[in-house]
Amino acid sequence: MATPRSLVRSLQCLRTPSSQSITRIRQSAFSSRSKIRSNPSLLCRSRAGVPLLRQFSTSPLYQHGHIHPPKPGEELYVTFIDKEGKEHKVAVSKGDNLLDIAQAHDLEMEGACGGSCACSTCHVIVTDEDYYEKMPEPEDDENDMLDLAFGLSETSRLGCQVVMTKELDGLKVKLPSMTRNLQASDFGSKS
Repeated sequence: MATPRSLVRSLQCLRTPSSQSITRIRQSAFSSRSKIRSNPSLLCRSRAGVPLLRQFSTSPLYQHGHIHPPKPGEELYVTFIDKEGKEHKVAVSKGDNLLDIAQAHDLEMEGACGGSCACSTCHVIVTDEDYYEKMPEPEDDENDMLDLAFGLSETSRLGCQVVMTKELDGLKVKLPSMTRNLQASDFGSKS
């Protein structure tokens, strides 16, 4: 528990700065550490009177799905046909899945489970059966989720389970007109 004296010190450090101190802070915001330490008004003091300088850090910005742009000459292409029938041709890298690709390019694919094969909101319909045959067989978990998908067809797959390979270069998939996101709360008792 904080003693009253340390609480007062903390509050003094957090007091509303005057316009002069705001100007000083702005001027030194991008300066070196030594300049900040040389300005005593920017520092709080600990119990022992030792100046404290608070460090701030940031983490790198990642795009959703952590997909990387393809290297020149190694591009694979996939075309998404959205709900309105508009085609979106996208250059992708080997190993990216359709869910991450669609979300990184702001296409309407929900992916409610985050790509863990626990929903059917990333359902896509492969338009060409030849490409569908080149894909690995869907596993039981994917087939179970596809049973819940809206507009299921013979060439339906979950976007999170379709990983781009050289064999799938030129793939064309259609996004269904709507999706179903069933949750455990949908099956609760009705009162």
